[in-house]
Amino acid sequence: MNLAVGIVGFPNVGKSTLFNALLQKQVALAANYPFATIEPNTGIAEVPDARLAVLAKLVGTSVIKPATVEFVDIAGLVRGASKGAGLGNQFLSHIRETDAICHVLRAFHDENVVREGAVSPAEDLVAIRTELQLADLATLEKQKPPKGGVEKEAFIRWEYIEKFLKTLQAGRNIIFDISHYGDSKMANQIARELNLLTAKPEIYVINVGENDLKNELGRLSEWGSKLGVDPSQIVIISAKIESEIAALSTDDQVEYLKQLGLKQSGLARLAAVAYHTLHLQSFLTAGEKEVRAWTIRQGTTAPQAAGVIHTDFAKHFIMARVASFEDFVQYKGWNGLKEVGKIRQEGRDYVMREGDVVEFAIGK
Repeated sequence: MNLAVGIVGFPNVGKSTLFNALLQKQVALAANYPFATIEPNTGIAEVPDARLAVLAKLVGTSVIKPATVEFVDIAGLVRGASKGAGLGNQFLSHIRETDAICHVLRAFHDENVVREGAVSPAEDLVAIRTELQLADLATLEKQKPPKGGVEKEAFIRWEYIEKFLKTLQAGRNIIFDISHYGDSKMANQIARELNLLTAKPEIYVINVGENDLKNELGRLSEWGSKLGVDPSQIVIISAKIESEIAALSTDDQVEYLKQLGLKQSGLARLAAVAYHTLHLQSFLTAGEKEVRAWTIRQGTTAPQAAGVIHTDFAKHFIMARVASFEDFVQYKGWNGLKEVGKIRQEGRDYVMREGDVVEFAIGK
């Protein structure tokens, strides 16, 4: 399962610089002029997970495959995008294909980088949301109310459309109210069918200057108040520093982060926020061939998790042999776990937990 996150914001706020750093290579063109990004750049970034190296050492493999996140670098927005201004139509269509929106908000000061519409993080967020809301209003206003003789589901669908409209007309994103509409599962399904932009979860990257990063990292609550969002969905990053980190070897990256007083890179923090926002988690597999982290949604059952590895595994699932990561390390792998009776045998109804180390038993 790949999580697609669209990186959006005004031109010259640091989107492409951040994208390059996340991918650890210069894929996107980072340039000091508007619309340096026209077609969206996409790429897969690995999610750092310290548990994998520990498991690899225990089982004697050098092949480590972390979970991944797909990032999409989308063209810079301008005011009026919902009506086609700038590259508005392309911008909006590319966002529709992602699972979450990552707002990059400029909080760095550099006279050599033109602003092109960016004013302040709070005002920029309002402006971007307004364009997304206007685009969703245009989508919903094209919908026609059902008439007699149609299925009951059509009337239920229309009720949710009216609720969506009411939220948008109040200047709010649908995602903020969707849990209060009644059946939130159905509301989400209808919103996805309509490709509504404001029904997508949001993440907020505050792009600060190199010298400000350390101080700003301690101000998440203040930024939450400024933006009117949950601080847990905010990531403070210096895209410039991230690009410098990306150019280093793994060992040098660790040392550089220590010098900066950071425990994790921007990628690690952004990936963690993305997982939290989309209610994702990882389960782990550990064998002689490879150690790997697999991404699943919270609430996923054991057969569904097996299906992430291979679709046939879900069909022919027999049981899952499961151990916590902590137990797996403490008892030094499957043999040690077996000796102390710490391997759990779970059936079809088992709901996977974060960090489960798993072997699936599959029939023919």
